[in-house]
Amino acid sequence: MAAGYLEILRARHAARLLTGTLVGRLPNATAAIALVLFVRAEGGTYSLAGALVAVYGIANAVGQPVLGRLVDLHGQPRVQLPAAVLSALAMACFAFSGTDPLVLAYACVAAAGLFTPPLEGGLRALWPSVLRREEQVHTAYAMDAVAQEVMFTVGPLLVTLCVALWSEQAALLVLNAVGVLGALSVVVSGPSRAWRSAPREAHWLGALRSPGLLALLGAFLFIGIALGSITVASVPYADDHGGDTVYGWLMAALGLGALIGGTVYGARQWTGEPGRRLQVLVALLAVCYLPLTLMPGAVAMVALTVVAGLFLAPAIACAFVLIDRHAPRGTVTEAFSWLVTTFTVGTSVGTGLAGPVVEAGGALWGFAVPGAAGGVSLLVLLATGRVLAAPAGGEVVAASSENDPNRAVEPRFSSGDRA
Repeated sequence: MAAGYLEILRARHAARLLTGTLVGRLPNATAAIALVLFVRAEGGTYSLAGALVAVYGIANAVGQPVLGRLVDLHGQPRVQLPAAVLSALAMACFAFSGTDPLVLAYACVAAAGLFTPPLEGGLRALWPSVLRREEQVHTAYAMDAVAQEVMFTVGPLLVTLCVALWSEQAALLVLNAVGVLGALSVVVSGPSRAWRSAPREAHWLGALRSPGLLALLGAFLFIGIALGSITVASVPYADDHGGDTVYGWLMAALGLGALIGGTVYGARQWTGEPGRRLQVLVALLAVCYLPLTLMPGAVAMVALTVVAGLFLAPAIACAFVLIDRHAPRGTVTEAFSWLVTTFTVGTSVGTGLAGPVVEAGGALWGFAVPGAAGGVSLLVLLATGRVLAAPAGGEVVAASSENDPNRAVEPRFSSGDRA
């Protein structure tokens, strides 16, 4: 298992790009908890903290595909680094001005979210130019999904460490400054500077004109809803079984499950049509959500939550492969950024939906939501199975300036349907 990942990391630039992207995304991964802690330190209410987090999330969801399209049009260095600097400056302005006046606070947080650089989509656009074999790219996608889980686990710990050592204000400033350094490390690398998007057809829909991409976004909207509902349903369960400590273990268990599943999935090479494989993975994901409704004791519930997370990272990694195939020529960064946006929106919808459900029927009904949402996601994939099938000519040997700046011909990469 380790050999496959080590082979990826030994490739020139691979470890630097992965590390730089993860560090560059720290401000985004820690924004929610950092904002809440800062607002509370300023004497603000939880309602204000929640509103600011929501504004950040909405602005981030809007900005990712917009900036992704700009990356496809103008290259990574000219967009990623300025966006990272603007986002960090906006958050620094908020850190120094505080929550008063409110208009300025909302404007700064919105700007920080809006200008968050699309490093995630940018990295996935770079993998084919760094790793010359398709099976290595697929492994890198899985490793990428696993690394995200690590980042979202470690990120909150870094926030609390900064708060303990310095202050809530320092946490905002330090993590955003570190994020700029991560973005800088990526954009000055050779692959990022050399990467150019393939020539694109002028169209106002951009990546969204792909039926295959729309099908994937529809499916992952409901997976996001499932995740968002679990975070809410776990609160009343934890209240009855040990409080905040149990809630923390449940959230960590969900990430641990995704980490284990993604690691195992990426350690082997998969044959067959990825669209069919994604259907199987999402079916397993939905089935593994169902035992959460049993709501056993805390230890058993933590174990069930690990199982519930097992197929998340594999499903995301498989979706990366399909997005790579279905993104219209010249829109690869935008296409990956749309998945980030859709997932974010789905998580927010799930959080909002689970609240009234839990109030009406308790934690049991709340844990029924992820299973139902996973089932709907599977139905979307089944209904669009033909659309998600590999495009004709997907195995053609072709040169792609977007994936290979040296225009080297590599097997099994298509430059027509694949950006």
